[in-house]
Amino acid sequence: MRAERTASAAFTVEIESEQELRDEHRTNLSFGALLIPTAETFALDTMLLVTLRGPWGGETFVRAKVVASLPAGIALAFEGNGDEMLQRLLARPEAVEEPVPDDSDEPAKNQNAWDRLRGLSQMEKILLAVKADRSERSVLLQDNDPRVLLSVLRNPRLTVDEVVRIAKSSFLTFQIADVIMKTGQWMGNVDVRVALIHNAKTPPAFSLRILPTLPDAEVRAIARAGTNMALKQAALRRLQGKS
Repeated sequence: MRAERTASAAFTVEIESEQELRDEHRTNLSFGALLIPTAETFALDTMLLVTLRGPWGGETFVRAKVVASLPAGIALAFEGNGDEMLQRLLARPEAVEEPVPDDSDEPAKNQNAWDRLRGLSQMEKILLAVKADRSERSVLLQDNDPRVLLSVLRNPRLTVDEVVRIAKSSFLTFQIADVIMKTGQWMGNVDVRVALIHNAKTPPAFSLRILPTLPDAEVRAIARAGTNMALKQAALRRLQGKS
């Protein structure tokens, strides 16, 4: 077992073999306990976020309380099902390439993802979002915590359609819009730009930058029915300049 401190109150623990994992489950995990081999010291009752990684890359996350400092490391106590943790850690890695979605299976996959994710804390969702698969992302994209959406934007398998959903979200923030605006791959898609400019949460300065890049039909729609007066006037000026 190897442990690495990844933040002030976070560790990643890698368990290198199935036998080691089963031994750890038998002696600690099944009792809601965990021993992290580290020379670091923490005050009793300190809460830590621990990422556990199994021999084939399966992961689970747990919030645990420091209950003792031992010569071999720090002893932690957590609330959770140790048997379920074992199964997650024994999971084989997913293929990097995702299969073409089968619409007939999508509702069932999304329901399974919802069942898996509903018990996670917000911090666990934030950590998961970076590597979530498509069905997990479909659930995370509905989260009302902007930090989760920001983390989803860091997922390398994120599709443009999913970025459009984030751009339309009522939970859009300046930080989320800024990340999208700075990513050329996404801003090169007209649907992303249209979603942003029609979202009332998009900062006006961003909307004014997007406007000159839109097709005339969209500019006319904004000039007729826009709710932001500055944006509406800018749309009218653009159309008048082309007349």
